[in-house]
Amino acid sequence: MRVDQRGSRRRLKKPVWHCSVRTAPEDRLLSDEEWAVVARRVVAATGIAPDGDPDGCRWVAVRHADDHIHIAATIVRGNLLKADIENDYPRAQAECRKIEREWGLRELTSGDGTAAKEPTNREKHKAARLGEADTSRQQLRDAVRQALAGAASEAEFFARLETSGVLVNRKIGPSGDTLGYSVAVVGERDANGEPVWFGGYKLAPDLTLPKIRRRLVTPASERPETAGSAAEDGGARTPTGRRSPAAAARLRAADTALEAIDLLDGEPEAAAGVVEATGEVLDALAATALPAQKAELLAAARAYERASRSHVRAANSDSRAVRAVAREVLSGGYTTNQGPDATAAAGALAALILLVIAAGRWHAKQGHLQQAAAARAAADGLRAAYRQASAQPLAALRERGRQLPAAVRDRQEQAVRRAVPGEGGRRMLAEPEFDALAAALAEAEAAGHDPDVLLARARSWRELDTAGSVTAVLTWRVRHLAKLPHPAAGKPNRSTSTATSPTPATPAAPSRQRR
Repeated sequence: MRVDQRGSRRRLKKPVWHCSVRTAPEDRLLSDEEWAVVARRVVAATGIAPDGDPDGCRWVAVRHADDHIHIAATIVRGNLLKADIENDYPRAQAECRKIEREWGLRELTSGDGTAAKEPTNREKHKAARLGEADTSRQQLRDAVRQALAGAASEAEFFARLETSGVLVNRKIGPSGDTLGYSVAVVGERDANGEPVWFGGYKLAPDLTLPKIRRRLVTPASERPETAGSAAEDGGARTPTGRRSPAAAARLRAADTALEAIDLLDGEPEAAAGVVEATGEVLDALAATALPAQKAELLAAARAYERASRSHVRAANSDSRAVRAVAREVLSGGYTTNQGPDATAAAGALAALILLVIAAGRWHAKQGHLQQAAAARAAADGLRAAYRQASAQPLAALRERGRQLPAAVRDRQEQAVRRAVPGEGGRRMLAEPEFDALAAALAEAEAAGHDPDVLLARARSWRELDTAGSVTAVLTWRVRHLAKLPHPAAGKPNRSTSTATSPTPATPAAPSRQRR
């Protein structure tokens, strides 16, 4: 064999190259002859056996099932030199994309080198053997991201990480500075009895210490002095009248998310910073969610993790407000599925869905196809969490809307018709969520707001056309603009039952102009 002919001094540690190629489930079945063509093209593209090269490596392709083949080769050429297989993975991927286009198969999106490292088969098998839902790599990636969410300094990041239940090992230089770090799951050991450490780069390209430091660069004048400042917002109160920090933080998150949508129209570097910081908000929500919504929020945060990175260098200038929200969500603590927490959570999720969709559109315009797909997957996860969070408050609002006097309800219907003329308005009036919107408008009207002005402002915010239910989104926007308290089921506001004419008052101006 060529491998043996190289002699012991030139023997390769890993002389065998392996590659699997699979079609998508919806693709047609390829014949043996077609699979042979695929194999030849892949080995030629990767440098294993270039076309017309008599010294190409020896290889074999085996069709294990209808939808895939395995290719194995030795990487020693006929002249006993090692084959040039540098960047073999990207080259194989590029050739597969060509085949997909030429043969009308499902075309996957090509990678750009910014994806996180996938768990190895050994890690997956170990997790399955131990009955763990996630691999150690995934658990540690979640822990690091949640420790980073909204952190104001490197010291705070490490303090959070060291209290999160994972082992932390810092690499300290001669000067006493931290040069790098690695993390390990408590109790997991290798064959030598040592912890299984993962450096930041093994978790994700943006979790190296230099990348983390870049994200944490903030002028001293803008650093938060105290946590939980979101409690200053009105409207987030417990049934006893006390403000809930968790609810207040989510009200702030809703407002900031809607403002951040406009920032995606700015310079690419600034927009990339907002896209990156949005991931921190999702990480914070996942970290502070109760079990009923934790699975969906964690899935959304993990999906968006891929969308938070690209080759566009992120600038911090426009992302500080978004990172501050992540900090406030973590400081506000765990949320519940009832009362003001549920109302605030539903409003925040409704706004974040639109922001994540907008981030996906930004990626698509930049040609970041994998990141755009990741944002769509994250939006799906957020929708699932939203359905759970909004069930109770929407039910209370719908009940209140059905109890409105006919004259009050008719005024809200006319306001919707004026705001959304034609078929769009008729569809909104036919949706079950219109009862909730009517209740919100009536309550705001009784508090001195003009329903026409509220609807105009609520509709002026971006990405409304991407919502699953425009009526539901408008309900949360109206409540947010008017700073209405949590709706108590079955207890309509007395003023909404007796008011006969509106007393218009222009709501407070937003913090910045929305286009």
